[in-house]
Amino acid sequence: MASDEVFTSFLDKANEISSASGSVSHEAAATTKTVDANVLTRPRSIGKYYISESDEPFVPLNLKWSGEGFPSEDEFQALLLNDSKAKVSVTNPDEWDPRGDYISVIEAVRAAARTEDVKVYRIQHDHSRAEYYVVGLDRESAGIVGMKAKAVES
Repeated sequence: MASDEVFTSFLDKANEISSASGSVSHEAAATTKTVDANVLTRPRSIGKYYISESDEPFVPLNLKWSGEGFPSEDEFQALLLNDSKAKVSVTNPDEWDPRGDYISVIEAVRAAARTEDVKVYRIQHDHSRAEYYVVGLDRESAGIVGMKAKAVES
């Protein structure tokens, strides 16, 4: 019976130590800021995932934008990010998706923006975390519509 009491005492002490240590420190997550919550909610989610180490879904994105054309990399970063250290790059859909794995995402953005002109912005937050924004300019609503997905690429 002494061994049961010793074991129970050990478990009680272990539980006291873990609850007394407080919260565990985690690396700060990259975030984007909410720009305009009153923009139309197009396009709709299409159930497609960006394949990376995290397999995150593409989610609808709507941003207010009154510029003449697509934003530059710096303008896109200022429009979205709280993190000025992130690196933004832009490409066309054919370069981003040469095998056609995400054609349904690109087509959904084209339909939502009512244009064939689509760009892909990649935001690199650190050595492994990135976000992809597949976007088009919707001139009728003076905004950017599209889909975004998070990725972990190590």
